[in-house]
Amino acid sequence: MTHPPNAPAAPAARSTAPGPAHPGTLPAQPSRPPVVPPPAGRGAWATGRERLREATTTEPGRLQVFGAVLALLVVAFGAITALEVTARAAAAEDVVSRSQPLSADAAAIYRSLADADTTAASGFLAGGLEPADSRKRYAEDITTASRLLVKAAANTDGSSESAREIATLNEQLPRYTGLIERARAANRQGLPLGGAYLRYANQQMATELLPAAERLYAAETERLQEDDASARTWPFLSLAVGLLALGALLWVQRRTYVRTNRVFNHGLLAATAATVAALLWLLGSHALARGSLESARVHGQESLQVLNTARISSLTARANENLTLVARGAVLTPDGKSDKYEAEYTASMGALSTALAAARTWADDDAGRGPVDESTARVTEWRERHRAARADDEAGDYEGALRRVIGSGQTTEQSFDQIDTALERALAHEQTEFTRSAGDARDALAALPLGAAVLGVLGAAGAVLGINRRLSEYR
Repeated sequence: MTHPPNAPAAPAARSTAPGPAHPGTLPAQPSRPPVVPPPAGRGAWATGRERLREATTTEPGRLQVFGAVLALLVVAFGAITALEVTARAAAAEDVVSRSQPLSADAAAIYRSLADADTTAASGFLAGGLEPADSRKRYAEDITTASRLLVKAAANTDGSSESAREIATLNEQLPRYTGLIERARAANRQGLPLGGAYLRYANQQMATELLPAAERLYAAETERLQEDDASARTWPFLSLAVGLLALGALLWVQRRTYVRTNRVFNHGLLAATAATVAALLWLLGSHALARGSLESARVHGQESLQVLNTARISSLTARANENLTLVARGAVLTPDGKSDKYEAEYTASMGALSTALAAARTWADDDAGRGPVDESTARVTEWRERHRAARADDEAGDYEGALRRVIGSGQTTEQSFDQIDTALERALAHEQTEFTRSAGDARDALAALPLGAAVLGVLGAAGAVLGINRRLSEYR
């Protein structure tokens, strides 16, 4: 029996089912997709820029930018105004409490030294033991000069020109007083050497002490002028930032009106009002301060300078008049033709008349003009009495000339004392005028720094609230 041949067996189908896991092995894990790196140039800065660009293409995004800019401008305006006005208020304070008092003290140092020299010469002319009033006045002048030098040194930078002049004065003043005491001692003994000591002391005063005091006065006056100029300077940066902030606020409000037909945005309106108030306050207070400082300069500082010149000239004239009798022609001018002290007396009297004429011009009321007019009248009287004294001296009547120069009657000493007293009243009046006007300038700026800072904060808050009100309409 035959059988058909067997067909070949079909290959076993491959199973796709996972085979049984073998003990001790992990199941197969699916592979993770590869990490694609970000495109080149897409860092944090680029991403931020992109987000900002996307924000500014929408109205809410633009409003947020406007709010931030407005708040920044208004705050910057308040901060800059506070800083600039603080600097100007400090300069005005220096004018009132530091620069001008130091300038006045420097002038007082000069006057005290000149008066001490004049008084010493007058006491010397009395012969023997000088009058008690003369010694007392001389001692008070030296004490005043020493006290003011200590005060000036305490308020002056050690490396400044003023400090150098103060050091010179402190060094030379004891030498001068020593020479005066030697002159007094010799004069009491009737020794001619006393006159030589007195002339040498006067020479030291004229060539060392008074020039140093004059330079000190010039340096302090220059510092006063610098502080005055600093206080006057307009705060241009504050004004510029304030106008920029105001312009930005008005532009945003106009834009809002054009887009929404809404006339008022209370927050932006409040910010605008705060900015305008700060600007007006800044302009008004600074204009008032400048006007007060100008009044202080014209009716105070200028008057004080010419009155100080007048008083110093009268002191110099009096000292030279006394020395004319002390030297008795022993000291001549460089050309050898005339008495040195008489020539200097004439020059000082000319300077006195010129200064009084200028002081009369600067005086702005009767209280200021009255003492100046009185001094002018006494100058004329002094000249006449001096001419009479010179005539007696040249005629050989030394005692007659001496009686016309010193004493309590109708003498040149009386005329000098009347002029000095009148000028002291005029100086006191002008000092009061200066202090009042400069104080008004300082007070005008006192509250502005804090006020500007507060208005800046309020204005920024108003701007933010106004913009947020608009933003709420998109939510």
